[in-house]
Formats: sequence, structure tokens, C-alpha cells
Amino acid sequence: MIAAGLHSDQAETFAPRRRLRQCARALGRTDHIETLAASVVESMPSLSRRSLLAASAAFAAGPAFAAVAPSGGSLDVIIIGAGAAGIAAARRLAAAGRRYLVIEATDHVGGRCITDTTSFGVPFDRGAHWCYLADSNPLIKVAPHRGDIYPASLSQKIRIGRRYAREGELEDFLSAQVRATRAIGDAARKADLPCAQAMPGDLGDWRATIEFVLGPYNCGKDLAQVSSVDFAKAADRRSAAFCKPGFGALLASLAQGLAIQLSTPATSIETRRGVAVETNSGTISAATAIVTVPTNVVASGAFKFSPDRRDLFARLPLGSYDRIALELPGNPLGLESDDLVFEKSSNTHTAALLANVGGTALCYVDVAGGFGRDLAAQGEAAMFDFAAEWLGGLYGTEIKRAIGRKQATRWNAAPYALGAWSAALPGAQSARRLLMDRITDDVWYAGEAAHETLWGTVGGAWESGERAADAVVRRLGGVKAAAPAAETEARPKSKSKPAQIERRAPRYEAEPRSYYGTPNIMRER
Repeated sequence: MIAAGLHSDQAETFAPRRRLRQCARALGRTDHIETLAASVVESMPSLSRRSLLAASAAFAAGPAFAAVAPSGGSLDVIIIGAGAAGIAAARRLAAAGRRYLVIEATDHVGGRCITDTTSFGVPFDRGAHWCYLADSNPLIKVAPHRGDIYPASLSQKIRIGRRYAREGELEDFLSAQVRATRAIGDAARKADLPCAQAMPGDLGDWRATIEFVLGPYNCGKDLAQVSSVDFAKAADRRSAAFCKPGFGALLASLAQGLAIQLSTPATSIETRRGVAVETNSGTISAATAIVTVPTNVVASGAFKFSPDRRDLFARLPLGSYDRIALELPGNPLGLESDDLVFEKSSNTHTAALLANVGGTALCYVDVAGGFGRDLAAQGEAAMFDFAAEWLGGLYGTEIKRAIGRKQATRWNAAPYALGAWSAALPGAQSARRLLMDRITDDVWYAGEAAHETLWGTVGGAWESGERAADAVVRRLGGVKAAAPAAETEARPKSKSKPAQIERRAPRYEAEPRSYYGTPNIMRER
């Protein structure tokens, strides 16, 4: 187990300087690089495997509120998808006293934000990990254990071969990135061009690194596939935090007590006579619906609206972002907890490293964009080989022998995700506003794709879910007096096996045994 107070070579750490700070302040959009010159935040205490797993369980210990389940009548709302948007919408509807049901295609809640506690014995976020805009993040505001949230370190590094960038090199990099970010913003004020077309021509040998950070790392796509207006509208994400038990564990804890039916994939929705959702168990009817299915799933035809809306969702396709998690006992990289490292690259075959995650021996090698998509398509073995070779090239070939257990995500191959997060195609940023409006009669959409400034974030998905729920409540005539949770079933209109609502009180264990190491609410029994 690696403690948080790890020491790296003092000659290789960033020394904050006035010019670096000036460059950092000038950056208006990028997620992390602008904080290179800031002070390192106070180190979090070291965590043992037992305390991490206990913390994951403790997140789910207290109910958020009393849920309202369907009771002796038709549903007011059917919510399709139990990710952040679906959970947020369900909480809002329950508080409004409305009869709702969440159906989820997989056997767990969380969508693309899930924590695995079984693969390494410590929390491993397989999807979203960074809690952006910590001071205003809606999930942090409702977190049951705020003490488990800690600020992301403001210290970052760039590796040039087998050494770290010197101060002058960092100044050059930051200055080039300022110019690139401003150029995209300037272009967006005139037309919605591909970000790649707006890039200045004087970036020198930093071009490939800047293109990776602004494109694949921030957007999940190469800059040629990203709308300049979408990029420019994104909220400043310079502040962030981490969750000790995992971001997915936090999200799962907020689903406690909700009426969620797992392993129920929906295939279509139509509104000719009310709202009717076709599932693998039959038809579920309701007065209204909130759909949170990822855009790529709709665009692929795996989930259908009537009338067809695939063209709208295809304008906001998900990018590619996958994580290769490696166990590196003994801290052979010499890095501190949650150190973020980029490479000065000469091509697209690069990655981002987050080291000693949460004070553990776990390191994330994140690959994204076109290169990441192609690499993931080759399978886990190819991903592990790349990560080992990439780290070996930066820190020495002996690193390969230090690698212990390993895992890799492949979100493009996950049938109910088909990608990471949305980024508007050039000329298509206005599609986000269309998704924020009612999709069709009595049907709303919610998710990170339906947020103009926080797209690509869990917080954006959460706010979108709340917004959709508020619209539904208004459509239904306002808030009703809260009713006690019932144990009735939502019965599909077919002879197939009735879909069952999760009825028993959620039960959590100190060391969760369920899929992805998540609480028991996330499994059908």
C-alpha cells in the first residue's frame, strides 16, 4: 500500500513561478493543465484496504429520503436509465410525491460512473473519476459523507523522454496552450468550425501534446471532430475533487431507497396513447417519460423513439475514453498521490497518467480519441502492452516488471453505452439545446449530452436529470403530498414474466460482493 505522502525527486517537481501563474490564469477552458503553477493542496491521509472498503459501504449507510413507489395506479413517470441523470430525476420526482419507476438495462446503477472494489481490493473508478467544480458540484452537495471528498492536487507534470519538463519548457507549453485555447474561442464567435481548423500554426513541437490535452483527454475525440462552439461553451473546470471510496460509490449511495428495476433493457418508446415503453419483459405504460439513454445507443437504433430521432442524437456522438488500471506496488514511478502526468508527444500514440490513486498502488493510464478507440478495439492484451511500453519509455523498462494486477475498460464495446461522453460535431452544438427541450409528446431527455456547459461530466448529467424532472412535475400539475412507498409491481401488458420493482430495503456490506464492487441495490436477487 502506497501512502499519500510519497516523495518524488525534488529536482523534477514543478516550481511555481510568477510567469507560470500568469500563463495558467490566462487559460480559459482546459481541465487541468492551467493549474500547473498552483500550490499543491494538503495531502490526504493514507488509506488502508480495509478503510477504503469500509468507506465505500459507509457511503450507502444513510437513506437520502423516503422513495415514492407506484401505488395502486398507473405510473406518473417512467425513467429509462439509472445513471446520474436517472437517479437525480428519480430523487426529484420522489420528493414531489410522484409515482415513478426507473428501469435500467444493466445489473447495476451508475451508468458510466461505477466503482469496482473487487479487482484490486481498493476502489477503482471504471468510468468518471474527477468531480469537477467541487464547490458547486451537485453530487458533492448531497454526498452523505462529505469528509470522503478531498480536493484534487494542483500539482501536475509533463514528461519529456525520461525527465520532467523544466520551468522554461513549461512556460513554452503553457504559452502555446493559451494561444490554442484563445484561437478556438475566437473561431467559435464567428462560426462553428472543427477545433482543429482553429489551431494556430506556431505551436511548434508542443502541437501534438496540446492537441491531445484539448482533444482526446478533454473531449474524448480528436479536435477535427469537435465543435469549436461546444468547446468554447464548456464551463471552466479548473477545480476538481476526488472521492475516497470512488465516484461511482458516491453515485450509488444516492440511489438508495429509489424504485429501480434492474436488468430491464428498453428498446423503444412511443406516445400514441400515453407513453408506452417496450422492454425485455413487455410494455410498461406511464403518463410521461424521461429517457437517459446515451446518444450513441439511440443513434445506433438500439433504442428507438417514435417518431424517429436518430438524426438528432447522431449530432452529439460519444467520444472514446478508456482506462488501463495497473497495480504498481512500492511506488516505482516515484510519484505522489494523484499526480497527473502528460507526455510531450510527437504523435497521437500517447496517454495521461494518474499515479497512486487515492494514496494506493493503483495507477491509471488513460487513452482516448481515435488512437484510444482503435487500441481498445484490439482488446485488453493490446491495451496492457501499450501501457507497459509507454510507461517503460518514460520511466525505464524495469517498470514493466513492477506491474501487478491490471484491468482495462472498453466503453465502446459496452452495448448500453457505446462510448464515453458526448462532444458535438462541428456545426452541431445547437443539438444540445434541442435535447434540453421536450423530445416528443410527454417525453423528455436527460443526460450529460443535454447540458450546454457541463457536457461530459457527472454533475452535468445530474443537473439535466433534475431539470427534466422539474419539467415533468409541471406537466403533471405540480407537487403532490408525499405518499408512503408501496410494494406493488409495475406489470407489463404482456404474458411475459412481470417486471419486479426492487422492494426490500437496500442492504450494504463492509466488503461488497456484487458486480463492480457496488452496493447490493445494484443487483437483482
